[in-house]
Amino acid sequence: MVDTVKPDLQRTSPEQQGISSSSLMQFFDAVDSQLHELHSVMLLRHGSVVAEGWWAPYGRALPHMMFSLSKSFTSTAVGIAIAEGRFSLDDPVLSFFPDETPAEVSEFLAAMRVRHLLSMSTGQAVDTMMSMGPREDGKWTKGFFEVPVLHAPGTHFLYNTGATYMLSAIVQKTTGMKLLDYLEPRLFAPLGIEKATWQESPQGISTGGFGLSVKTEDIARFGQLYLQKGLWQGKQIVPAAWVEEATSFQVSNGDNAASDWNQGYGYQFWRCLHNAYRGDGAFGQYCIVMPEQDAVLVITGGIADMQPPLNLVWDILLPAMGHEALPDDDAAHDRLTAKLSALALPPVQGAASSPLSDTVSGRVYMLDTNDMRLESIAVDLTESLCTLKVKTAAGEETIRCGYGVWQMGHTTLFNEPWILKALPIATSGAWTADDTFTMIVRLYETPFFQTIVCHFNEDDLTVSVRVNVGFVPPETRLLTGHSV
Repeated sequence: MVDTVKPDLQRTSPEQQGISSSSLMQFFDAVDSQLHELHSVMLLRHGSVVAEGWWAPYGRALPHMMFSLSKSFTSTAVGIAIAEGRFSLDDPVLSFFPDETPAEVSEFLAAMRVRHLLSMSTGQAVDTMMSMGPREDGKWTKGFFEVPVLHAPGTHFLYNTGATYMLSAIVQKTTGMKLLDYLEPRLFAPLGIEKATWQESPQGISTGGFGLSVKTEDIARFGQLYLQKGLWQGKQIVPAAWVEEATSFQVSNGDNAASDWNQGYGYQFWRCLHNAYRGDGAFGQYCIVMPEQDAVLVITGGIADMQPPLNLVWDILLPAMGHEALPDDDAAHDRLTAKLSALALPPVQGAASSPLSDTVSGRVYMLDTNDMRLESIAVDLTESLCTLKVKTAAGEETIRCGYGVWQMGHTTLFNEPWILKALPIATSGAWTADDTFTMIVRLYETPFFQTIVCHFNEDDLTVSVRVNVGFVPPETRLLTGHSV
């Protein structure tokens, strides 16, 4: 195993690192045919990048929302803080929050330690975030303690994003720094990770279990750091003992031997098949570390089922990793390079005009009351561009979409309540029938895209809006309106 990686990760041919370009072509062909909504992939072998690609409009320089892959970074902060003597694995969780200790403390709550937060074995029977997030007073830490502890801590695995938030709160309590600020000189700067962002709770605490946004290569550096037992550029960034403990089996999480979600759980890391481990986040965010193959694979995406990408890794990539360098295969490598450089998610397929184009262009449609709180929509159509003007109680927004291309812009229309700024988008549209104009709005720093279908019928307009993935099955929202 290599011990160091240069500040700019080295790029080599796959053959130099014991993988054939043709095998990687097989993997990417399978991704295209079976998964459809990956946003980026980066594969490292022996410390060098051997394949990387972004499906346009996603790109190398763009951050991506990591969801629960954030948890592995929170775990890293805890490991560093413990090494600095800030607290210990066996400190009672209640000891950090004397002002929020419940009036009655159960035996099990009193027994909860930091290690139980890390291993998702707090003894609570539900994810505490469900109770913490909606609190009107914004005191998430207090909400955590109000969820009963029904099992002896350490005996019962339950995926608990609220537990990770409490780890973030403990780091902030003991260091005086928010998680992002604490990690900046200790992890991010040494790895060359720039402009990371992390959402915060109403208490001003980094959310810990989600909310981190970084670039694909940033995750690759993080995975390579763990593969190297915390060593980076000759310096021990994370204690080797912590890397070993955090990525080892700490608690059982199921008995399905064929599932990558039942291989055991460490400290905010999942154990995998084939003696690998990973950090992962909802909708297709992965940092897969394969020690036996000396490899790291990073994936970002917007998918609902997270097992299929892992199946492709085990079925195609793992057998392709040989022990020795392979002879150069320039022709296969050129084909792979061409494929990876041309990766793209298709814009909306259809026509740039319809018999209704002149009739509906510029008309304002007043919308009936709807849960998106949209008041009116106007569609302006030219030969090269569609402009959607949407009026809300807060003002007017304009979304431009290209025909057959992705048009870049910003919008707040699809923000969650805690996101106050306009999010960057890439938008495409086309007439998919004579009376139907379809748009796709990609929030390209997240896993999400919205499909907006406008159906025109004389003076009436029906709009359907549907997101690609969600924590509950996505439902189509229907809006109706009439021209004025």
